[in-house]
Amino acid sequence: MASESASGSVPPLGKYLASTDKKTRDKAIKSLAAFLSDPSRDVLPKAEMAKLWKGIFYCFWMSDKPLVQQALASEIAEILLNITKLSVSLEFLRGFWEATVREWNNIDRLRIDKYYMLVRRFVNASFRLLIRAEWDGAACQEYNSILTDRGGPLCPEDLRVPTSLAYHLADIYLEELDKALGNAPVPKPLPAPLSTLLMPFFTLAARTPTNTTYQRIQSALLDPLYTALSTIHDSDEPPSRKRPRLSTPSYPNLVANACATEPKLEGAMDGTTLKKALLKKMFDIASEPDTRDANRRKLYALWKENMVDDEDDDSHSHGVDAS
Repeated sequence: MASESASGSVPPLGKYLASTDKKTRDKAIKSLAAFLSDPSRDVLPKAEMAKLWKGIFYCFWMSDKPLVQQALASEIAEILLNITKLSVSLEFLRGFWEATVREWNNIDRLRIDKYYMLVRRFVNASFRLLIRAEWDGAACQEYNSILTDRGGPLCPEDLRVPTSLAYHLADIYLEELDKALGNAPVPKPLPAPLSTLLMPFFTLAARTPTNTTYQRIQSALLDPLYTALSTIHDSDEPPSRKRPRLSTPSYPNLVANACATEPKLEGAMDGTTLKKALLKKMFDIASEPDTRDANRRKLYALWKENMVDDEDDDSHSHGVDAS
């Protein structure tokens, strides 16, 4: 697949990864993991990473039985954490997203569910990688750029990006972050910087030209999160005027261990304070000149609705204290 390079020889894995023989594919995945996890390994050239991912993509394509698919999805995603250098892990992640966006429209309906599963595994592994890196600021910014650069799944300007990918990410993002915090690769994980991690979604909600994309982000991600942060701090309060969905998730690990932007300085923030910080960030992005007017109005309305709910909660709690 490639000849000698300055960073060492890249093994010819592409054709083995896409082999019709399962044993050959299994060996190729293990060889790939060993190759990338070599501590002396530098970031691969972009063209070489693209070739590797083309092979990995079709290796997963060839997996047919559900248990095999689940095991392979986990094995591929775990390579992110097996790689020694954070920079190499992030470049491997960028290769995953670029390949996924590039190949997504070629996936037939019989295979789409297993690729949704692979995306879920990578989202979870990405969060565990950032937890292990103690939410390093530069690493989080690089992670966000992977998602939002051209070719990334949450890029608002790239119309080639399949909207179904953004929908799926909105559906699973907080759930997988909650799972990652509950199954962290370190004993006492630092709080998740939610304002930083949600920036790609705030920006996409502000700039997407598609109303359905905006609605999916609000209904699948923002509304459930704001509801969880509102209800966690006082379970004895009466229910809000706005009836939540019966299936509204609570994200227990996330609401107990999250902050706005600086985990080491802010520590774990209470739900009310964190919700206000997120609403302020959302309002600021809505106010930017690049925000579409229709989206700005929706974000302002969402901000106002949640601020009113918080004011009502505060009034009620003060009334209870005074009685």
